[in-house]
Amino acid sequence: MRQKAVWQKLKSFGSFCLILLLLPYIVTVFVRGKDFKPDKENGTVYVNVRKPKGNTGFTQIESTLDMAGMTENAGSKMYQEANGNTEDGSLIAEVLWKDYFAGILAREVPVDADMEFLKAQAVLVRTKLYQDLDAQKSDNPERKILDVPYLTRQDLEEKLGGTDIEPFYGHLLEAIQATENQVLFYQDNYAWTPFHQSSNGMTRSAQEVLGVNTYPYLAVKECPLDKEAEDEMQVITFEYKEVQAKCQPFLVAVAEDEAAKTYEASDFEILSYDSAGYVMQMRIGDTICTGDQFRDALTLTSSAFSIKDAEGKLKLTTMGKGHGLGLSQWTAQKMAQSGKSYEEILQFFFEGTTLTDGGDISEKIE
Repeated sequence: MRQKAVWQKLKSFGSFCLILLLLPYIVTVFVRGKDFKPDKENGTVYVNVRKPKGNTGFTQIESTLDMAGMTENAGSKMYQEANGNTEDGSLIAEVLWKDYFAGILAREVPVDADMEFLKAQAVLVRTKLYQDLDAQKSDNPERKILDVPYLTRQDLEEKLGGTDIEPFYGHLLEAIQATENQVLFYQDNYAWTPFHQSSNGMTRSAQEVLGVNTYPYLAVKECPLDKEAEDEMQVITFEYKEVQAKCQPFLVAVAEDEAAKTYEASDFEILSYDSAGYVMQMRIGDTICTGDQFRDALTLTSSAFSIKDAEGKLKLTTMGKGHGLGLSQWTAQKMAQSGKSYEEILQFFFEGTTLTDGGDISEKIE
């Protein structure tokens, strides 16, 4: 009897030890699903993504001129809380790499995007992500964090209004796979890969916009088909008082009596354009600002604009959508439809850069 009791205790102890050994696996299966295999052979690499506190969305990736609980969707964990909150109050989420990558593309391209255009866009996005990862210290890879905005499957379903997302999602994954590990390099460094929806008919020179020759591959490129883009031209009218208020943060300080004065047509003047036809400098009262500052202040679609007085209001006519640097998505789509390959598209917009094997994502987060 005594021997049996000892044996029973040994069995209980053994069972307890087995549970301890299996506990990490059980927790992992519960949190990430039974198919979770955290190795690159199985393609289930996760990356850390910053999610702004109290906000389900992000700002557009296109904003590059200033460069200097669990959620389950469609049966898969798109992202999960990981590592807790950061000091700035933002939430760090752990996202499956392929879903994150596809979610970025889904946010930036139209549903009818041609495959060669999608491939070109995938290279641009991967270049940006790899550059961000390589720029972060490798002494603590678990804290390498990406903050490029993306769409979850649920977000995409809402965007498409209930339409089946799988065909589109499948095309995104195909483009990612077809360009596996490919990034753009200029000489020995990652290239800067900005893009925009459509130009005013010509893309801009980075040297003119930024005043430096660091990005000679971002030169003026003629894109006449952009003039046929949807909503290419927009006309907006503002009260002068409204314009003054929106631009207040960068207006020069004036005397108190002048500050109370409402601007009028004579207080607005475009001083210069760049060679692509985008406003470089303009005058607002006593302030000289850039066209991009004015665009951002008024949330214009482009800094390729003209101004005129219209019955005591400021009338602006804009051409194009976006900052005008790098790849024009509208022209890239048209090039793809005409039979151009993604390599040809990239060379047209980023002439002088080279397609390079940037390595597997698992190497970037180690």
